Amino acid sequence: MADAARDRPTIALVLSGGGARGAYEAGVLSWVLDDLPRRLGRPAHFDIVTGTSVGAVHACYMAARQGTGGAGARLAELWRGLTLDRVFPVGATDVWRVPWRLIGLGATALLPGRGKALPERAGGLFDTSWLETLVAQHVDWAAIRHNVRSGALRALAVTATEIATGRSVVFIDGEQGSTGRWGHDPYTVARPTRILPPHALASAAIPLIFPAVRVGETFYCDGGLRMNTPLAPALRLGADRVLVLSLRHPRTPDEEDVRAREVQVDFARPAYLAGKALNALLLDRIAADVERLRLFNAILARGMAAYGPSFLDRINEPIIEQRGVAYRVVRDCVLAPSRDLGELAAECLRHQPRSAGMRDWLSRGIVRYAGRGTLGEADLVSYLLFDRCYAEHLLALGRADAARAEDALVDFFSP
Repeated sequence: MADAARDRPTIALVLSGGGARGAYEAGVLSWVLDDLPRRLGRPAHFDIVTGTSVGAVHACYMAARQGTGGAGARLAELWRGLTLDRVFPVGATDVWRVPWRLIGLGATALLPGRGKALPERAGGLFDTSWLETLVAQHVDWAAIRHNVRSGALRALAVTATEIATGRSVVFIDGEQGSTGRWGHDPYTVARPTRILPPHALASAAIPLIFPAVRVGETFYCDGGLRMNTPLAPALRLGADRVLVLSLRHPRTPDEEDVRAREVQVDFARPAYLAGKALNALLLDRIAADVERLRLFNAILARGMAAYGPSFLDRINEPIIEQRGVAYRVVRDCVLAPSRDLGELAAECLRHQPRSAGMRDWLSRGIVRYAGRGTLGEADLVSYLLFDRCYAEHLLALGRADAARAEDALVDFFSP
């Protein structure tokens, strides 16, 4: 199987991070897994899967489930089952505990003294046992191992941020030698390993909100702080084609300028500033990365047209010496939301039903505060609204956007 795979393009799936926005990603994936095969006449197969944050959880799911019947529908159903009181379990004692934790009081008690064993989790305002259960039960970790060993999957990579150093650590589970050399970037390191639940949970640990996760002797948090859309790992792992799923609605610079003039907000509100900080830290800069990829493609294509196929070999000699991986022409297909996901979150927040009890009321209150006064652009809400209403909207939008891109996707997967 592995030898046959080398006769066709190496196709990679690149999955972004974004908290509750991940339901959009799940909608696209459900269409690619369950609907696109009818047009292709075969399953849509990925040789390399990379992901960050919620995209890391999806990447592990895809590494195990792609090619199995109904995998897309099952993924969508997992998102429909999330509720705010499950994701943000707030009880009466949390009313005083959370504010204390926000200002740093009591946090030091979470870590042991010198010489004692480190805990599995540290910090964070909310318990993530719901996520741990979901990851453990709904990702077939044995299937990932089987797919790697059989050659059905060339590599799975998830990115997390090493808290002590701020480095992006790309955990890679793949065939021997697939990691290669990763150049001289001191802030990005590749670590071959067998990827297990802690790696996915570490990548999805939104700073402050969810606890940091220990992998080995080091704590990690959300990989999106420095690498929200892990395109570079896919390229370094040898992808010839990349399908990139973004969680940011693309606006032109002129549209951004208009929005800056029209949206009236209270800039002093912590929730508004927190939403903007998350946008700056976690939302992808994939447009610039893809533009750079296309520029290199154009340079290589012009060079080969002018000087022949040997141009690529000659230009790659110093490049391989510097970065360990040769340049090559890489096809891309990028899918991004056709609507602003913050605006969708605001609409869902306006129509929230009555709370079912004290715990539900407190959990919803946290998200309502995050959006209070900024409902025209609820950036923070869009990360936190783990709610069936929001998930349904994003799943439907993701499926619709994927269906509109059907011809492009068929062409992308064609030999």
